[in-house]
Amino acid sequence: MSTMKPRPHIDHISRGFWEAAREGRLTVQRCDDCAHQHYPGAPICPNCLSDKQSWAPASGRGTLLSWVRFHRAYWDGFRDDLPYNVILVGLEEGPLMLSNLIGAEPESLKIGDPLQVSFEAVDETTTLPKFRPA
Repeated sequence: MSTMKPRPHIDHISRGFWEAAREGRLTVQRCDDCAHQHYPGAPICPNCLSDKQSWAPASGRGTLLSWVRFHRAYWDGFRDDLPYNVILVGLEEGPLMLSNLIGAEPESLKIGDPLQVSFEAVDETTTLPKFRPA
């Protein structure tokens, strides 16, 4: 019997991000008052505290900043994926994003290498942004 992996909690703040991901588009939250771009979404801008936020297109390009390999399944749904890699990506727009590396092993890359987003449909409501070497 397969145990499902946890799914993101989609609420009124994150909905725009997940809808864009389903369409194969990466977005970051942008403050409509000061233009600060941030991720993940928040009810107020971390720069100016405005509550006027929208989801803006992102290039999908980033830089590998760090990575870790998990050898333990903290959720049963990840047991069959062990070991799996989680990476820290510095998006071209500035925000940081945690994701997974696909198409390479992190040992074959070096910190600072360019990455490009790729999307993986998990089910009819969830599509995950993952990154591959650019």
